[in-house]
Amino acid sequence: MANIAIMGSGAFGTALAILCQRCGHQVSVWSRSPAELQKSGDFLCHKKLPNIEISEEIKFSTDLSCVADSELLILALPSFAIRENCRKIRELISPETILLCAAKGLEKGTFKDFVTVIEEELPNNPCVALSGPSFAAEIAKGIPTTVVAASRNREAADRVQDLLMDKTLRIYVSDDVIGVELGGALKNSIAVCSGICDGLLANAANTKAALMTRGITEIARLGVALGGRQETFAGLSGIGDLMLTCSSNQSRNYRFGQLLSQGLQVQEAMDSIGMVVEGYYVTGTAYELAQSMNVDMPIVTQAYEVLYRGKDPKQALQDLMGRPKRHESEEIWLKTK
Repeated sequence: MANIAIMGSGAFGTALAILCQRCGHQVSVWSRSPAELQKSGDFLCHKKLPNIEISEEIKFSTDLSCVADSELLILALPSFAIRENCRKIRELISPETILLCAAKGLEKGTFKDFVTVIEEELPNNPCVALSGPSFAAEIAKGIPTTVVAASRNREAADRVQDLLMDKTLRIYVSDDVIGVELGGALKNSIAVCSGICDGLLANAANTKAALMTRGITEIARLGVALGGRQETFAGLSGIGDLMLTCSSNQSRNYRFGQLLSQGLQVQEAMDSIGMVVEGYYVTGTAYELAQSMNVDMPIVTQAYEVLYRGKDPKQALQDLMGRPKRHESEEIWLKTK
């Protein structure tokens, strides 16, 4: 049994709390405001995880000191809150505490992955990224799920595997932090496009398959340019996570894209989702990063035009289909003039 703390009481943080408690650990969950808990019959559940029982042994708190003395601290926070909250816990945690980042994205302005951000703010603590195809509700229900834990510290990744792996969750380890982080972040941009695609072209299986295949190609293109390994993008945090988020209405990024296809403005669609839509933010960051590195990302570019410049999604699709002829197995990743 280990003492595990979780920062973030949203759907994913709560699902991980349920998993940790199911594994036999003592679990504390912190959030800035009270968790969205409600009674469902005789048991407690989360507003965004209806009818899934939350054990009374899981302690929810708004007191940040609840993260102290934890062997494993899981950061299940919105991407924009990672650096700020790491600064807040510097004096609360010991150097032995393993930090597990469940946020997916890139820091706006710096373009840094969140393991790097966490290591900058808490350099004495080992940090691990958790990524892969994993909807919160299915983790909470105990539906078989497989993810990857990536770290520059193999011992820390192995410990996460030991603590959280059970009959419902299988964890692989990796040392390709950049590849795992980039795959988990950028798939959200493609998922927004997938929602738009399905909204515009009902049952367009050909289009969806092309979008996903070319989407992972350009994600890998940027990832390799940043130092990630090509094979990582064929794994759980790459094509695995992409398949999940592009194909299910459980994905808030996919639903966001569907709402845009119905004519809603960006802010209206985000308000309708009612949760942070990471795909919107990472599209802007990925576009700026690709431009700065001269990496060709046509799908992300068109997503940026739709989300940030008001381009008609139908025109964006036409422009993608009308691009110059190319060879499928491009060996030159960088754009040619």
